[in-house]
Amino acid sequence: MLHRQRPETIVQTADPDRAVRIWLWLVALSIFAMVVVGGATRLTESGLSITEWKPVTGALPPLNAAQWADAFEKYKQIPQYHQLFPDMDLARFKSIYAWEWSHRLLGRLIGVLFAVPFLWFLARGKITGGLRWRLAGIFALGGLQGFVGWWMVSSGLVHRVEVAPQRLAIHLLLASVTYAAVIWTATGLAPNYRDPLGRDAKTFRPEATALLVLVLAQIGLGGLVAGLRAGYTYNTWPLMDGRFIPPLADLFRLKPWTANFVNNVTLVQFQHRMVAYAVLAAALLHALHIGRETLAKRAKRRARALVALVLIQIVLGVATLLLVVPLPIAMAHQAFAMMVLAMATVHRTKLG
Repeated sequence: MLHRQRPETIVQTADPDRAVRIWLWLVALSIFAMVVVGGATRLTESGLSITEWKPVTGALPPLNAAQWADAFEKYKQIPQYHQLFPDMDLARFKSIYAWEWSHRLLGRLIGVLFAVPFLWFLARGKITGGLRWRLAGIFALGGLQGFVGWWMVSSGLVHRVEVAPQRLAIHLLLASVTYAAVIWTATGLAPNYRDPLGRDAKTFRPEATALLVLVLAQIGLGGLVAGLRAGYTYNTWPLMDGRFIPPLADLFRLKPWTANFVNNVTLVQFQHRMVAYAVLAAALLHALHIGRETLAKRAKRRARALVALVLIQIVLGVATLLLVVPLPIAMAHQAFAMMVLAMATVHRTKLG
């Protein structure tokens, strides 16, 4: 049904939350960087190089030859070293240690970047009411992320040569939810942040919500793909071993059958492919639907931008697969996942 065009008018109002909003966008940017570095840490097999969890003293890397030798000896005690890298020398160890240390350092810096301004704004009366509790909840999610990160790492120190894929997926998904929560809150603090859609927005909110949930699900599946190194198998597209849908015997070869959803590289990669198509279809249908209505042009532009970002993300995913996971393209693939999530979150928030 077509509706009469409503002019997009922007009412100039005071912006008392500008400083808080800028701070939250800086936090979101920091989480974005941490997710990308975390992806590189996984791709370079660096995640188990630091075998201890020291939230405070671990902020400093080894500073002399004796400390480096001690850290390397601890790494030599875990199965990953013996089974995958028995010929690793100290120089190679330092390179993987740098990725993991950088990832953990970013986590600590994000904690400080969130906590200090939060307390300052709270003391100045800039954060009140429901916003206070929402931000406290986001801070709690960040603290939980630290525990989940160590829970993930600890799974690969004894009986495995890598972290448990489901724990990696939870770690990535929790970071993504925190990132989306920060962006949602920052977007909602802008003056007149809602599009002037009126009652018509009700038609599009469920679509935008479903799209946001699909994007988060796809990111979680991407964590499973990374955890299982599933990107190193079935390096063809759009077929998998000559078929669009692999045989059921391959998709459900593990027992119990539920284990296939997290531990079977065939089903995990197939899931990731299919949900990618679902995200693209949902984005296209939403853009076409919202484009038929004579509503706010900004909403239409965001919907089209979301389609473009999803298309780029799919192209990067296919390139990552066909080229057998080269680090720069795989990192770009992870970065674009966060960009898609950011756009989906902003779009949903602005629909009110």
